[in-house]
Amino acid sequence: MAVEPRTLRGGLAAAAIALLLAGCAGPIAQSSFDDVNAITKAKTGRQPAWISNDEAADKARSRVETLLAQPLTVDDAVEIAMLNNRALQIDLSELGLAAADLAQAYRLPNPGFSFKRLESAGVVDIERKFTLSVVDVLFMPLRIDIEQNRLTVAKLNTANAVLRIAAETRRAYYRAIAAGQVADYVMQVREATAASAELARRMARVGNFNTLDFAREQAFHADATAQTGVARRAATSEREKLTRLLGLWGPNTAFKLPPRLPDLPAQPVDVADVEATTVRDRLDIKAGRAAIDSLATSLGLTRATGFVNVLDASYIRETGGGARSTGYEISLEIPIFDWGDAKVARAEYLYQQAAHRLAGTAVNARSEAREAYINYRTALDLAIAYRDEVVPLRTRISEEMQLRYNGMLSSVFELLIDAQAQIRSVIAAIDAQRDFWIADTDLQFVTIADAGMSAGGGLRLAGADAGGD
Repeated sequence: MAVEPRTLRGGLAAAAIALLLAGCAGPIAQSSFDDVNAITKAKTGRQPAWISNDEAADKARSRVETLLAQPLTVDDAVEIAMLNNRALQIDLSELGLAAADLAQAYRLPNPGFSFKRLESAGVVDIERKFTLSVVDVLFMPLRIDIEQNRLTVAKLNTANAVLRIAAETRRAYYRAIAAGQVADYVMQVREATAASAELARRMARVGNFNTLDFAREQAFHADATAQTGVARRAATSEREKLTRLLGLWGPNTAFKLPPRLPDLPAQPVDVADVEATTVRDRLDIKAGRAAIDSLATSLGLTRATGFVNVLDASYIRETGGGARSTGYEISLEIPIFDWGDAKVARAEYLYQQAAHRLAGTAVNARSEAREAYINYRTALDLAIAYRDEVVPLRTRISEEMQLRYNGMLSSVFELLIDAQAQIRSVIAAIDAQRDFWIADTDLQFVTIADAGMSAGGGLRLAGADAGGD
C-alpha cells in the first residue's frame, strides 16, 4: 500500500497532538452548543438552555418562574419552551454524542500487548510483543475531518430542532389565545340568551308571547349553552397543547395568557425573493451540504483503505536460554477474497443518495417558501376583510333588526336568525385573525428551518442576519 507523504505527515501530526486533545469532549460540546445558541438567538432573539447539571437546571427553573409571573407574550412562551421542553433537551444531547465522537477521533488507537511463555526441557522462552495499528494512525486526519463534518451537521440539525420548537410554540400560543377568546365570547352570548329566554318565559306566562316564538327563544339559549361547552373544551385542549410544549406541570400550568389576539399589522411584509432567501438560509439545506462534505471525506477514506485496511506494526522482545533478542513484525491483510470494491461502491451510493436528498430538500424548500408567502398574504387579506367589513356590517344589520323588531316590523324568528349569523361572523373573524398569526409564524420561520416537519424559522429575522451564518 502506497501512502502519500502528505497523509503520512498528517497522521504523525495528528498523533502528536492527540495526547494534548485527550478528554476534550466537554469543551467541544460546549463550543458546539455556543454555536447553536448564536444561530437561534440571531433568528428568534431567544436561546435554549442545555440542562446538563443541577446548576443549569436551577438557573433555567428560576428564569421560567420569572417569566410565568406575568401574562405570557409570544416571545416569553418561546423562551420557556427553549428552557423547559424535554424533547428539545434530547435533541441538544445529540451535540454531546457528536462531540464525543470527534474527541474519540483525536485519540490514538490503544496499542496491543501479548505475552507468551514456552518451556521445553527446562528451557524457558518468553516473548513480549507490543502492537500498534499503523492504518489508524496514518488515516487519523481523515477520520478527524469526517467527525468534524458530522459535528457540523449535528449543530445545524440541533439548531433546526430549536427553531422548530419555537415555531410550534408560537402556533400553539396563538391557537390557545384564540380558543380562549372564542370561549369568552360564546359565554357572553350564553349569558345574553339566558336573559332573553327568561324574559320570553315571563312574557309567555302572561300570554304576550306565542308558543312558537317561545320555543325558538329556548332553543337559541340551549344551542348557546351547547356551544359554550364545545368552546370550553376546545380552549382547554389548545391550552394543554401549549402547556406540553412549554414543559410545565403542577402549579405552573396556571400561567396567564392575554385575553385576545394581537392586532393585525398595518402593512404586510414585502418579500423580494423568498426562494433565494430560503435556499441561502435554510438550516436543513446547510446540514445537507455538510453531510455531503462528510460523505465525500468518508468516501476518500474508504477508497484509501479499501484495498488494505489492516496494517499492524509490532515490537518484539524475546528471551530464552539465557539469550535475548529484539525485533519487529509487520502484519498485513492479504486481499484475496475481499478487494474492498463493495465498500467503495456502498460509500459512492451513500454519497449519491445524500446528493439527491439535498436536491429534493432544496426543491421542497422553494415550494414551501412560495406557499408560506401566499398563505400569509391571503390570511392577512381575509382577517382584514372580517375586521373592516364583515363584522361591522353584521353589527349594523343586527342593530337595524333590533329596531325593526322593536317597531314590530320583524319577527322573533328573523331576529334570532340574524343573531346566529352575527355570532358565526365574530367567531370566524377570531379564527381568521388566529390563522393570520399562524401564517405569519410560518413565513417568519420557513426560510431558515425545516418546514417539511412543521414550518419554522424567520424571514425578517433572517434578513437582519443575512451574513451571520
